[in-house]
Amino acid sequence: MKTGDFLNNTLNISEIFYSIQGEGTRAGLPCVFIRLQGCDLRCTWCDTPYALDIKQIEQIMTYQKILDQIKSFNCNFIEFTGGEPLVQPNSIDLMNYLSENNYTVAIETSGSKSIDKLNKNIIKILDIKCPGSKMEKFNKIENLKFLDKKDEIKFAISDRRDFDWAMDFVSRNNLFNITDNILFSPVLGQIEPIDLTQWILATHLPIRLQLQIHKIIWDPERRGV
Repeated sequence: MKTGDFLNNTLNISEIFYSIQGEGTRAGLPCVFIRLQGCDLRCTWCDTPYALDIKQIEQIMTYQKILDQIKSFNCNFIEFTGGEPLVQPNSIDLMNYLSENNYTVAIETSGSKSIDKLNKNIIKILDIKCPGSKMEKFNKIENLKFLDKKDEIKFAISDRRDFDWAMDFVSRNNLFNITDNILFSPVLGQIEPIDLTQWILATHLPIRLQLQIHKIIWDPERRGV
């Protein structure tokens, strides 16, 4: 494919913004977020309902316009999020392109779609769905084989049942053999961070408590941060 043709491909974009990474092992770093419109799941605790409907046209942007906006922020760290970025399959081409052109690229994905076509250098943040999400049946377990030590496996925990389920999942799938970055995040408004902290400490395992620091700095309902 010619470069011009490639750059004329389009994506339905919910928003692009420059902020700090609020979650995970890279929390606090400046980051350009590309939020794609559309998701195939409907988690009970979803905090971006405005980005769920793929039929809702927000901004149809060419790769070229997306790249121009990225360059305007003068930041090398790019995260694709949603919604679910892989609902738009051609997002993979743009992610791989950026990864091959000196950007540090991350994707936050529910794992309901295969990640096998993503460049191996892309940081994959795999969000395993616990029972409290009502979406656990969509976990695509085979995605685990495409992860390595740099990647992250995240569980959003809404209650003790979710915690116990997540601990069992970690054990059954030998997740610490895949990556050291196992993150448990309390669902805002459903569980107190101190409770999750105490449960984690009782395991004596190197599970990382993850708080969404962007929701501490800004109003939890605020967009574009």
